[in-house]
Amino acid sequence: MSGTVYLVGAGPGASDLLTVRAARLLGEAEVVFHDALIAGDVLRLASKAQKISVGKRCGRHSTAQRFINKRLADAARGHEVVVRLKGGDPMLFGRAHEEIVYLQAQGIRVEVVPGVTAALAASAELRIPLTRRGAARTVAFVTPRVAAGERESRWIASVLAADTAAVYMGAGEAHAIAAALIAAGKPASTPVALVEEASLPGMRVQYSMLRDLPRLATRGGPALILMGDVYGEVLLDAVSSLRSAIG
Repeated sequence: MSGTVYLVGAGPGASDLLTVRAARLLGEAEVVFHDALIAGDVLRLASKAQKISVGKRCGRHSTAQRFINKRLADAARGHEVVVRLKGGDPMLFGRAHEEIVYLQAQGIRVEVVPGVTAALAASAELRIPLTRRGAARTVAFVTPRVAAGERESRWIASVLAADTAAVYMGAGEAHAIAAALIAAGKPASTPVALVEEASLPGMRVQYSMLRDLPRLATRGGPALILMGDVYGEVLLDAVSSLRSAIG
């Protein structure tokens, strides 16, 4: 017996942002290998599945990718529907490539189910588009994080070239990110939004300029850094409100 492994996007957190197909597959799944920080409401949709956490979190013990690959293949040999549930979208910073290549080499069928990525969910919550006619025509999705043994990331060049940038997995490196971008020529006054737990009830948004990014504190949950002129108006409003509150 050889089943199918479905790489399913869990979206940014809210269960009602799952695609219809994702929800159906979770209901049919016999085994679900899921990332860390997947919302409980999402996991409960896999009511008859064995649920196995294989999440990776910076600075904490995590499951080695080669071990995840093997467990996916082993599960597919004994079950018809195996779901690999990934936060956001599987094809964006989700290590999907390693899993697809390994499973295909093992003769296992793989299908990918897209999910809503954090940058889109955050933009919807803020009601600020990533693009704007006449002002922002290009968007970069980047991460400064590079695993040991990987080639150097060119994320700085991508941010400099784009009108709007979404920096994933970077909240813990805010000081280094701000310093590197400013040193490379990004204006220190570039508007920035730090969005935590986009789409969830505990969502929190902080606005600043790039030079002040290191001062923004996070609560340790999933966070996204957005930057670009499209956030300029709301930043001015936030500063104005703060000044009024101070007196």
